[in-house]
Amino acid sequence: MEAVLGHLRQAIEHGEYAVGDQLPSEAALSKEFEVSRSVVREALRGLQALGLTVSRTGRGTFVTASGPPENPTFGDYSARDLVEVRRHVEVPVAAFAARRRDADQLARLADLVDRMDAETADAAWVALDSQFHVTIARASGNPVFAKVIEEIRDALARQSAFLNQLGGRRAQSNVEHRRIVTAIAEGEEDAAAAAMTEHLDHVEKTLTTIVRPARAGEAETGTTA
Repeated sequence: MEAVLGHLRQAIEHGEYAVGDQLPSEAALSKEFEVSRSVVREALRGLQALGLTVSRTGRGTFVTASGPPENPTFGDYSARDLVEVRRHVEVPVAAFAARRRDADQLARLADLVDRMDAETADAAWVALDSQFHVTIARASGNPVFAKVIEEIRDALARQSAFLNQLGGRRAQSNVEHRRIVTAIAEGEEDAAAAAMTEHLDHVEKTLTTIVRPARAGEAETGTTA
């Protein structure tokens, strides 16, 4: 899927398919790339997630942009909005949770990371991910923090689905989540804040890698975007 997606994305960004053009049918792409139609379908969903195409029922897939936005939007908030807020909220939240969490909250977090490790369905994993971050906010003991995370919960879920689909983040996120929970369980405030910072660093890096690979190549050749 990643290979098909990469080829189609490059074709769009290089102008082989212009804005307004219709992409070949699933059957034609399946034959061209010698893969199943389900693989092609996943690649086409990836193009839509990047904001490059739109699928019109009964008509096909059409190109809507020559490149992904540098600051994609997830629900009501942009990626930049989420990155800024999460760093200022979730890092101290993790530290407060290490200091104030109770036994029930610790048990809830442990259960969530175990379920995320075992989960194979993308949508179900994203739902658990949202619960994980909300639970940490509640464990901080400050209802304002919890309210903020609840407010952006839908946007976080959309961003998480985007990162999993196009950045393969699930496995690494599971590792990072478990580090956060371990620090909270041990009451290590600095370690919890550091683990959350590392998690958010990787989220931001993956976002950048997804939306700006072409620009990275331009930088290497000395051109500017």
